[in-house]
Amino acid sequence: MINFQTSPDQYKHWKLEIDGPVARLSMDVQEDHTLAGGYKLKLNSYDLGVDIELADAVQRLRFEHPEVRAVVVTSLKPRIFCAGANIYMLGTSSHAFKVNFCKFTNETRCAIEDDSRHSGRRYIAALNGTASGGGYELAIACDEIYLVDDGNSAVSLPEVPLLGVLPGTGGLTRLVDKRKVRRDRADVFSTLAEGLKGKRAKDWGLINDTFPTSRFHEEVDARVAQVVKGVQQAASLASVSKTQPSDDDTQQAGSLPYGGISLKPLEFESTDDTRTYKYVSLKLHRDKRYADLTVTGPGSDLPTTPDEIQRLGDAYWPLRAFRELDNALLHLRVNEPEIGLVCVRTEGDIDSVLAVDQTLSANREHWLIREIILNMARVLRRLDLTAKSFFAIIEPGSCFAGSLLELLLASDRGYMLSDPDQTIEIAATELNSGALPMSNGLTRLQSRFLAEPEKVDEVVAHQGAFDTEAAEEAGLVTFAPDGLDWEDEIRLAIEERTSLSPDALTGMEASLRFAGPETMDTKIFGRLTAWQNWIFQRPNAVGPQGALTNYGKPTQAQFDYKRT
Repeated sequence: MINFQTSPDQYKHWKLEIDGPVARLSMDVQEDHTLAGGYKLKLNSYDLGVDIELADAVQRLRFEHPEVRAVVVTSLKPRIFCAGANIYMLGTSSHAFKVNFCKFTNETRCAIEDDSRHSGRRYIAALNGTASGGGYELAIACDEIYLVDDGNSAVSLPEVPLLGVLPGTGGLTRLVDKRKVRRDRADVFSTLAEGLKGKRAKDWGLINDTFPTSRFHEEVDARVAQVVKGVQQAASLASVSKTQPSDDDTQQAGSLPYGGISLKPLEFESTDDTRTYKYVSLKLHRDKRYADLTVTGPGSDLPTTPDEIQRLGDAYWPLRAFRELDNALLHLRVNEPEIGLVCVRTEGDIDSVLAVDQTLSANREHWLIREIILNMARVLRRLDLTAKSFFAIIEPGSCFAGSLLELLLASDRGYMLSDPDQTIEIAATELNSGALPMSNGLTRLQSRFLAEPEKVDEVVAHQGAFDTEAAEEAGLVTFAPDGLDWEDEIRLAIEERTSLSPDALTGMEASLRFAGPETMDTKIFGRLTAWQNWIFQRPNAVGPQGALTNYGKPTQAQFDYKRT
């Protein structure tokens, strides 16, 4: 059972230091602290446990340290930044674990870029030694990369020549889409096991600059100071007083210095087949290969001003409920591989959800409200990218409204009871019109109505809630059975879905969920991840004579050279 919760005082592999507007995130992987046996994390190589800590650090920077303007990502190991994902860990892991491991590390790197894009923070990779594979992929998730010029240190993506697989955490995509490296040069670089050093790495655009060992830390510090000054000037020009906390913000009750809030551990109770948080609950039906996931809406007495919300901190419903949902999704992904279908339900008062959404929309320029909305968006993208089927079940007492309507829109199907004698409604809010985008850059409403874009505005502008008939007419639900057929329809839908090939369903859902344009994220999670998923099954990589299987052994890989 893998636990996705941690905190800086529990980190084994990272050290997070805050010095005013600068954070230093230093990698110092302890080789014996692994999630499983059979391998050691040498040379700052990483397994899922290392990346869980990194994801936690990035999240805490956003909520606990909003004063930070620049994050330096570096290593405490001499002459080595990071050797990437541990090959022996990958070689001994199940296919499902390898895929989910790569997906989580991809999401973590996307979270770094999301922070840079929206939160006024810049990430600087200070490569004090070689960065290979996933180590270089971590570096190119940062905004700027600086490599020590010591005659030995290089950057490389050696997966194709050494392992017969692809760089699994976005390296190929970020080379050409983000860093705009020429395609021919990217081709050469991705087939050079030894990678490139210093000047050529800079000339090809793989790094921003290189500094000699004697001046490396001095030059990096100088660049960080420039970045901090630039970000602070940009924030001043924005002239929005609470877009980012100022350095003289006073500490509030329940807050951290500079106005940050503490992210406390999520509490939940669990049995063999249940997992119950405050606002989220999971009930597992393992014999039938599906789960019920229920999100409870907010109460009616929540704060309406940013100062009140900040005093409430991580107990504020949109933050706590979506953190719980995120943890539940990760638990389902990694610890419950045979659960193929998740039936999503909501419980609560629609008006209370609408009130919370109105508060968020009205105060979205405030740094904390902005971060809460961005976190909600990341959690919903995690749902989009989860290899499970999702059916939304809308019954009396449901509150699929606004931010929770996104759970319906993210689902593969929606079933809404048609019963004129009961109140069954859904509703849209301003948050559905752009605050919670998918990985393809569109809202879920836009993705849903590609052929009828005018419907998006109609849904958001609709006065009041949609009853079942109106929801079906608007195209917001898939089926609307009446009371006589409801139980049988849901039961048959569950039985049919869970009887189908999980591999075929994963491919089908991933292809259908992201209609419309492609972005760097969809290329990473769709195109690249799909190919890697396939390659992880191929004998050339994982067969008895495969490159990944034979890595580090005296035997050499033997390939079937037929192209397919």
